[in-house]
Amino acid sequence: MDEQAEISTPKDAANNALVLAFGRLQGAANRLEYILGRALEVECGISHLMFEVLLILGRAGKPGLSMRAIAQEQVLTTGGATRLVDRMETAGLVERVEDPGDRRGRLVRLTPLGERTTVAASRVHIENIRRYFLAPLPVEDRERFAENLRMLSHAARDMLPRLP
Repeated sequence: MDEQAEISTPKDAANNALVLAFGRLQGAANRLEYILGRALEVECGISHLMFEVLLILGRAGKPGLSMRAIAQEQVLTTGGATRLVDRMETAGLVERVEDPGDRRGRLVRLTPLGERTTVAASRVHIENIRRYFLAPLPVEDRERFAENLRMLSHAARDMLPRLP
């Protein structure tokens, strides 16, 4: 990829190899988000964002997580995380409990329904990942591609400012 290509016209800008590569990454991510998110809504009754929070809480285990930790993991404002968790609580997927380490604090954790939904949605999601994300790639490139995405994700995460 020619990173030093001169850009002097809008056409040069639009056809720059780096601009095109990033645009393809963003386009693929947006389309896959739509396809896989829609499948979660249709087959499991939850949004992709809800599914991501269920996974975050599944990793955290029984004690649960603070609203701030959920917001940081999902790159949401604390207000956005609160509204999302409110909807998830109304749906019976999560519950707020007292924080044993902070009498004033509250933690969010999965309910039994949230645990079952996480497992069921993960099965649907994995099958769709295989179908729409892996199947188009050559078998020999899949592992390296996944590792490259992990590195990109972690590098981008580490560049984000932490919420106060």
